[in-house]
Amino acid sequence: MLNSLSGRFLILTTVFVMLAEVMVFVPSVARFRQDYLLGHLERAQIASLSLLANDMIDADLEDELLRNAGVYNVVLRRDEARQLILSSPMPQPVDVTYDLRDASPLTLILDGLRRLVDPEPRIIRVIGNPLRDAGLLIEVSMDTAPLRMAMIDYGLRILFLSAVISIATAFLLFLAVRVFLVKPIKRVVGQMQAYAAAPEDGRRIIKPSAGVRELREAEEALKMLETELTHALKQKERLAQLGGAVARVSHDLRNILTSAQLFTDRIEMSEDPGVKRLAPKLVNSITRAVNLCEATLAFGRAEEPTPVLTRVPLAELVSDVMESERLATGEYDLSYSEDVPATLHIRADSEQLYRVLSNLVRNARQAIMATGKPGEINICAEEAEEHWLIRVTDTGPGLPAKAQEHLFKAFQGGARKGGSGLGLAIAAELIRGHGGALTLERTGPEGSVFEIRLPSGTL
Repeated sequence: MLNSLSGRFLILTTVFVMLAEVMVFVPSVARFRQDYLLGHLERAQIASLSLLANDMIDADLEDELLRNAGVYNVVLRRDEARQLILSSPMPQPVDVTYDLRDASPLTLILDGLRRLVDPEPRIIRVIGNPLRDAGLLIEVSMDTAPLRMAMIDYGLRILFLSAVISIATAFLLFLAVRVFLVKPIKRVVGQMQAYAAAPEDGRRIIKPSAGVRELREAEEALKMLETELTHALKQKERLAQLGGAVARVSHDLRNILTSAQLFTDRIEMSEDPGVKRLAPKLVNSITRAVNLCEATLAFGRAEEPTPVLTRVPLAELVSDVMESERLATGEYDLSYSEDVPATLHIRADSEQLYRVLSNLVRNARQAIMATGKPGEINICAEEAEEHWLIRVTDTGPGLPAKAQEHLFKAFQGGARKGGSGLGLAIAAELIRGHGGALTLERTGPEGSVFEIRLPSGTL
């Protein structure tokens, strides 16, 4: 109970209301003391009227009048003359004088607190204005013991009433919190538990219904999160199914390519100059395809195998990529250029780096050819202090905003209509496996630049 939101709210509300009542209690007690003293002044003035009406009264009547007024003596100033109207013996001298005529609220509060905390009975003198201007002032002497007892009694009644108000207010707020906050929160928690049991079930996604604005905003944010998670889980399931299908296809494709690899031996023996020139390219392509199929079968999952880092002559690798793309370009007006130092060797997995560069150049070629305009693709490389930098630049139309948002995410970053969106995702994953990064340096109507940053390390 006490550890719950509503229980703690109940306790805090009770405490805060009690604090507010204490702030009201202090001036209330001071006001009670002032009214008490003014009341005694009023009764003393009424008692003094008996003597003013009859100059001679007996001692018993005078004593009765003073007892009824609750004072020891009464002094009335009329016409600048100070007259002791009624008097009786006082048990002790006057301790302090209080003038109620011009007392400030702070003075009244401080005097009231002093009297409340002082348990010793004392004689005090009180000065005030007579009622209905019946003189210049009236002054009485009185005992503080009855005053303090009356103040304590009044304070206890105020505290009891404050406690009742605090508990009633806290209970009502407790009920309100349970209805408007706790129950909606429990409903959201229950829905989250139900969704966690079967996150693939779209029917379990929360439907915002809270009336409180903040809770409704939380429900809407939760709905968006659950919707995205359900979509991601379904996509993951599709990817798993696709991975199984790819593994089966790769198995059969590997067998076919292995057979084709055997025929290339005879092709290399041909005396035809064109065949001699293209045969090594064909052999390399088939070899790469076989390696890719074997890697797919070996891992059978979405992750790429760990790269086997060797010393790779980058210029030769870039030349192979460009030559393959030139063959695919045909008669289209598209030029390829390389700016890679012939002596530059980098530490990388040659097969995986070939796939990365091939993906980037192929994407650029397809984008340029889709515009129907001539273009250029360039690969340049340089060695920095701690990195090798490879840039693939094209003069294509640039990437649309939607493609940039999910550029390196599988099935989401495709910039070409009909594309799978896998090329850049695969390329980024392969570069991450090298400890590097693939980034889009810039894009726009003038073209795009992709940068590959590989740690140099030790060759």
